[in-house]
Amino acid sequence: MQSITQHPGLDLAKKQGFVRARELALVGAAGGTLQQLLKTGSLVKVGRGVYAPAGRKQTELDDLGPIAIKYPRLVFCLLTALEVYGLTTQSPHEVWVAVGQKARAPNIEYPPLRVVRMSDVEYGVMTMSVDGVVRIPVTDVAKTIADCFKFRSKVGLDVALEALRDAWQQKKVTMDELWQAAEHCRVANVMRPYMESLV
Repeated sequence: MQSITQHPGLDLAKKQGFVRARELALVGAAGGTLQQLLKTGSLVKVGRGVYAPAGRKQTELDDLGPIAIKYPRLVFCLLTALEVYGLTTQSPHEVWVAVGQKARAPNIEYPPLRVVRMSDVEYGVMTMSVDGVVRIPVTDVAKTIADCFKFRSKVGLDVALEALRDAWQQKKVTMDELWQAAEHCRVANVMRPYMESLV
C-alpha cells in the first residue's frame, strides 16, 4: 500500500504550487485520502477547493495564486498589477481584477476583490510567475499605467503619475510601449503632457 506521504496528489501540489480539489481527485486524492493528506499536514487548505503543499514559502502576493487557479479568465490589473511590479508605495486592501464586459464576476469571500469591467481584457496581458511555480495573468507595465490613467477616478491621478514616473525611472517600460498602450486605452491626450515631461 502506498504511503500517504508519497501520494501523487502531493507531487502535483508541489509541481504546481496550488492545486484544485478536482485536480487532486483525478490522481486519486479525493474524500478520505484528501482528508488524510490534510490531517497529516502534507497539504494545507488555502481557499475554498484550493490546496497547497505544506511548508510552501509564503509571499506577499500569495492570495493571487488561488484566485488565478479558480478563475482563469480574470486578469490582475491596476493597483494589484502595480504591486506585482513594485510600482506603488500603497498596499491595496483589495485585489484588483479585470473581467470582460459580459463575464460573470468572481464571487469569493476572501480576499476582497475589486472587479473592473474592460472590453479589452485580453490586450497587454502577460503571464507572470509569483513564486517560481504559480503563474498568474497580469496586465503588462504599459497597459497597467494606461489603465491607471483611464480609471483615474477609481485609483486617483496621483497613483497613475507615481506609477508612470517610477516605471520610467526604473526602466520597466519604453516610451513606445507607453504610447501604444495610451492610444489603445484612448488616454493618449491625457497622458501626453506627463509623458513629455519625462524626456
